[in-house]
Amino acid sequence: MNPIYMDYAATTPVDPQVAEKMATCLTMDGNFANPASRSHRYGWMAEEAVENARGQIADLINSDVREIVWTSGATEANNLAIKGIAEERSAQGKHIVTSSIEHKAVLDTCAYLATQGFDVTYLQPQADGTTSAQQVKDALRDDTILVSIMFVNNELGCINPIKDIAKVCGDAKVILHTDAAQAVGKVEIDVNELGVDLLSVCAHKFYGPKGIGALFVKRGVKVAEQIHGGGHERGMRSGTLATHQLVGLGEAAHICKQNLIEENKKLTQLREQLKTGLMAIDGASLNGSDQNHVSGILNMSFAGVDGESLLLSLPQLAVSSGSACNSATMAPSYVLKAIGLEDDLAHASIRFSLGRFSDSEQIKQAIEYVSTAVERLKGMAA
Repeated sequence: MNPIYMDYAATTPVDPQVAEKMATCLTMDGNFANPASRSHRYGWMAEEAVENARGQIADLINSDVREIVWTSGATEANNLAIKGIAEERSAQGKHIVTSSIEHKAVLDTCAYLATQGFDVTYLQPQADGTTSAQQVKDALRDDTILVSIMFVNNELGCINPIKDIAKVCGDAKVILHTDAAQAVGKVEIDVNELGVDLLSVCAHKFYGPKGIGALFVKRGVKVAEQIHGGGHERGMRSGTLATHQLVGLGEAAHICKQNLIEENKKLTQLREQLKTGLMAIDGASLNGSDQNHVSGILNMSFAGVDGESLLLSLPQLAVSSGSACNSATMAPSYVLKAIGLEDDLAHASIRFSLGRFSDSEQIKQAIEYVSTAVERLKGMAA
């Protein structure tokens, strides 16, 4: 029997409706053509499908369709945003502000820019994992050109005050980028109301296919192209567009738009059920904010047990000890360390992430599995 899937923050399964739409864009009898082939009907149809998808993601975040630039995912979107602004605005300054618990796609990009003469300030998170607008304001300098703060932390699920941060950046005429990979499709996003300049999107975090994403680029903001070769996407990102993946992204965005409120209500109830059950375990504690979080992510620590042994004791659950991008390392989560957890407790932490196909019975079983495993491990250690 397959384990219960509780790692939706790492990736979501493609929604069956999305997969069905994608399948119509692969073979000769479908919409398979190159969207850039404008000399025949096949290309026109593919271009129409791609532009329809652009409209669907624009509708989800309330942007203009011309503000959506296709990428291969959030990692590329983050690179395009950060390197693109750094290159475009380097004559104005070389100071970048980010947080120490961003996704590696942001941290590693900033680390690279530091080798190219840029100065990066890493803000330390508050105890709940968030970064405040005041922290950002205090870090700004005359030569600051970019602030990059994630919308939702991928390990803790806490939501940053992006609108307040955007106001600070706007007043200082500094570009704000937010990695919204864990937010799009999970919380209501209106880029105009938020006031952000750049926002990264990742399809496989909201039931679309892997390998495709987007970058919202506010009209008037210029980013230097990072992939050259044809001048696609209004000169910001070259490369032949994958019609089937974009159609999948668009359909996934459309489904999220229709079901966002109902889905959040369901996941909020399931998360509360899971949290209540796990908090009854002796030594259990919550990591991150208990008020300001997305509905599908719950990060818990279990004092008195070895983290690796705990994970190995839970073959019935597909869960994570942190970000999927860092799960190969034995080092404790840098996110948990940054909010003040000691190594032992950080090692004994699990991220449970729920999604569209989670249900109450799975939650009951998960609570039972974790309770039994923790009790057994504590007994062995006694």
